[in-house]
Amino acid sequence: MTQWVYSFGAGHNEGRADMRNLLGGKGANLAEMASIGLPVPPGFTITTEVCTHFYANGKQYPAALKADVQAALVRVEEAVGLRFGDAAKPLLVSVRSGARVSMPGMMDTVLNLGLNDTTVEGLSAASGDARFAWDSYRRFIQMYGSVVLGVDHHRFEEIIEEVKLSRGVVEDTALSATDWREVAQGYQEMVAEVTGAPFPQDPEAQLWGAIGAVFESWMNQRAITYRRLNDIPAEWGTAVNVQAMVFGNMGEDCATGVCFTRDPSTGEDIFYGEYLVNAQGEDVVAGIRTPQPMSAARAKPGEKPMEQVMPEAYAELVRVREVLEKHYKDMQDIEFTVQQNKLYMLQTRNGKRTAAASLKIAVDMAREGLIDEREAVTRVHPASLDQLLHPTLDPKAPRKTLSKGLPASPGAACGAVVFSADEAEARAQKGESVILVRIETSPEDIHGMHAARGILTTRGGMTSHAAVVARGMGRPCVAGAGSITVDYSAQALMAGGNIIRAGETITLDGATGEVFIGPVAMIEPQLSGDFATLMEWADKVRRMRVRANAETPLDAETARKFGAEGIGLCRTEHMFFDPERIGAVRQMIVSETEEGRRTALAKLLPFQRDDFTALFRIMAGLPVTIRLLDPPLHEFLPHGEEEIAELAASLGVDALSMQRRASDLAEANPMLGHRGCRLGITFPEIYEMQARAIFEAAVAVAKETGKAPVPEIMIPLVMVKKELEITRAQVEKVAQEVFSETGTTIEYMVGTMIELPRAALTADKIAESADFFSFGTNDLTQTTFGLSRDDAGKFLPHYVERNILPKDPFVSIDPEGVGALVEIACEKGRGVKNGLKLGICGEHGGDPASVQFCETVGLDYVSCSPYRVPVARLAAAQAALSSGTMDRNA
Repeated sequence: MTQWVYSFGAGHNEGRADMRNLLGGKGANLAEMASIGLPVPPGFTITTEVCTHFYANGKQYPAALKADVQAALVRVEEAVGLRFGDAAKPLLVSVRSGARVSMPGMMDTVLNLGLNDTTVEGLSAASGDARFAWDSYRRFIQMYGSVVLGVDHHRFEEIIEEVKLSRGVVEDTALSATDWREVAQGYQEMVAEVTGAPFPQDPEAQLWGAIGAVFESWMNQRAITYRRLNDIPAEWGTAVNVQAMVFGNMGEDCATGVCFTRDPSTGEDIFYGEYLVNAQGEDVVAGIRTPQPMSAARAKPGEKPMEQVMPEAYAELVRVREVLEKHYKDMQDIEFTVQQNKLYMLQTRNGKRTAAASLKIAVDMAREGLIDEREAVTRVHPASLDQLLHPTLDPKAPRKTLSKGLPASPGAACGAVVFSADEAEARAQKGESVILVRIETSPEDIHGMHAARGILTTRGGMTSHAAVVARGMGRPCVAGAGSITVDYSAQALMAGGNIIRAGETITLDGATGEVFIGPVAMIEPQLSGDFATLMEWADKVRRMRVRANAETPLDAETARKFGAEGIGLCRTEHMFFDPERIGAVRQMIVSETEEGRRTALAKLLPFQRDDFTALFRIMAGLPVTIRLLDPPLHEFLPHGEEEIAELAASLGVDALSMQRRASDLAEANPMLGHRGCRLGITFPEIYEMQARAIFEAAVAVAKETGKAPVPEIMIPLVMVKKELEITRAQVEKVAQEVFSETGTTIEYMVGTMIELPRAALTADKIAESADFFSFGTNDLTQTTFGLSRDDAGKFLPHYVERNILPKDPFVSIDPEGVGALVEIACEKGRGVKNGLKLGICGEHGGDPASVQFCETVGLDYVSCSPYRVPVARLAAAQAALSSGTMDRNA
C-alpha cells in the first residue's frame, strides 16, 4: 500500500535525508534534522508522488490521502498539546512547497493556517497578546487570499497603508491590536468583494485549499521558467510540508531569520545571515523592514546583531551550524525562528553560492577533512567556472543600462564602439580596446572579432555565427539585442532614446546579456590558489584528454595556460581571412586554371607554414589536429558591385568576369554545397599546399627543438570512403616529398571529421582509411536534424519552452539522435581498427552534459574553445567518477 504522508518531529520521524526524491528537499531535511536531535516543530510531508497523481488524474487526490493527512495532523496535535480549529487552544500550521531540488521563491507558502474569527480570540487569550494574534490573523488572510484565492497582493497593501496613514505611523510594528483587527476586517471585506464569497472560516477547508494551491504552484509560470533554465524535469513534482507554527512575531524575545553556514558570495568560513526581531519569515525577504546582521563582527555602527540582542539563541544557532555542516558535509542555507528565546529550525538545504564560493568551499572542506578530494571535484558545477575564467563586472561599480540581449559568450568587455571588422582590427593594432557592433556577423568579420574586446549584434541567437565564434575565441558577446538599432551610414547605434556614436564607450556583460553606457569597472580572474588545486584534483581522476580548438598563437597560448593537452581542431579557413592573405585567396578562387590557382597558392604557402610553425612550437610535442580547408569558396569573395569592382581592379581582370565568377560560385545551400573534401578533390592543389605547409613546419620545429610534433591532418566532410582515399593519397604524396627534400621523417596521422549521418553509418568502411575520427557535432547536429544553426535560433527557444526538445541540440548534444550516430560510428570504427583514436571538436566539447555523454561512449578526448578547457577538464573528471572510469593517473 502506497504511503502518501510521512511524519516528522516529536520523536516520530518517518523520513530521511536520502528520501528527497519522494519527500522533496525540505521534507527530507526536516525529518533528518529532527532525527539528529535539532529543534524542529513537528509536522508531516505529503509526497511528490501525490503531485504526480494530482496532475495525472485531473487534479484529483489519491483516495487514501485525506485519512492519511488527518492521522498525521492528530500526531502533531498530540505533540504540541493544541487542537486544529479549537476555539481555546488552536493549532496553527504552515503549508510550504518542497521540490527535490531547491527552487527558491518559485512556489507558494501559507503561514498561520487555522485562524478564523473564533480561533483568533483563542490565540489572543492563550498567548496573552491580542496584538500578536490579530497581526497573525491579518497575515494569514493576506497570504491565503493571495496564494489560494488569487487576490492581487496590492489590494491588501492598499488597506494596510490606509490604516497606517490614518494612525500617522510608518512601521508595521507601530500598529496596535485594535489597528490589526481593523486591517483584518478590511481584508475580509475586500476578499468577499473580489471573490464573491466570504473568507473561508473552516480550518479543514483552509488546509485543503492551501495544499491544492501549493501543488498548483508547481505549474505556475515562474516555476516553469525556473525549471527550464535549470534543467529540472516537470515530472518530478513538489511535496507539500505541513508543520506546526512557531512564532517570531510574539514580541521582543522573538525573531526570524535566514543564514548560511559560510559566506555564499566568497566561500569564507564565517556565519553569514540576517534576522528580524518580532517578525515572521516573509518580513525578512519583503524589504519592508531592514534586517539586522547575525554576528557582532559583521555589524555596522547602529546595527543590532543577534549575537548581542539574543545571545542564548545565537549561541544555540552557532552550535546548530556546526552540527549541520558536519552532518551534511556542505554549506547550509538555514531558516529559523526564535519564539520566546527558544530556537526552532524550519529548514536546511545546500546553499546556493557563487562560482568563487563553490570553489573555495569545496577545497576548504576537503582540507578540513569533511570531504575527500574526489567529492570536492563533484561539488563544483563545471559550467560555473565560466564566471571565473573571464573578467567580470565589479558588482559595486555604478552602471547605466543601454539595452539587453542574449548572454552569448561569458565575460565582460569595455571599449570604443566600431562598426566594421577592418576598423576593429586597425584600432586594436594601435592598442585601443574596441567593441565590434554589427547587425549580424559573417565569416569575413573574423579578423575584427578576434581583434575586438567584445562583440555586440542586434540579430542572432545563442548559436548564431557571432555567438559560436565569440565563445571559441573567449570573447564576451551579447547577441540578438533587438532593442538596439544600428545605422552603419551614420556610424551610430540607438536604444531607449540614447545615441551612441562610433568611438564612444560601451560595456558588455556576456554573462547576463546586458549592455551599459560608458565604462564599468571590472575584476580580473585569478587562476591560482583554490582553482589550481581543484583542477589538479580533477586531473588525477580524469580519463579523457582535453584539447582546444585554436588556430592563432594567442588562442594556443591561452589553451596551454588553461591546461589543454593539444589542439583538437585548427580551422585553417580562419587563417585565410587575414587581410594580408585574403587577396591571394581571392586570386586563387577567381582563377579558372590550375596554373593560376597554384600561382596564388604559392603566395599563401609561407603564411600557412608560419602559422603551423607557431602552433607546433607552442604545443611542444602535444598533438595538433589540423582541419584542411572547409567552407564554401564563395565565402571568401567580396559582396556588392563596388567591392567586386575593387577586387577586379586589384587582380587586373574586368569587373564583368569577376561578377560572372562570383555568380558561378554562388550556392543555394552552401552548408551542403562545394566545401570540405569536395574542394580537395576538385581543386587538389589547395590541400597539397596546406599539407606541404604542415609538413615543412613540423620538420622545421623538429629540427629546431628536438621535439617532433605529431600533426593529425583531418579531412573534412567525408561522406564516402573513396573521398578519404583520394585526399589521403594527396597528403601522403606531399609528406614523402617533404621528407625527401629535408632528409627528415616525422610521424603523422590522417583522419576525418565525422559530420554527416552517412559517414557515421558507414564508419566501418571509412575507418579502413582513417587513423582517427573527430566528431564535428556542430554540422552533425545540423545534418541530422535538418536545421540551419544560424536560422534555428529564431524558433528553437520556443521548442525548448514547449518541451518539444529538452535542450537546444546545438548547445548540448542530442543523445537519442546525434548521440546514437556517434555511438554507431565509434562501434563500427573500432570494430575495424581497435586502436582508432576518437574525439569530438564541436561546440559540445565544452558542454558538461555532452562531456558526460562522450565519457559513456568511450571517446579519447574532447576539444573545445580555449576558455572552456577548465570546464571540460572538470566535467571529464566528474564524468569519470560517475562512470567508474577514473584513475588514469592514480
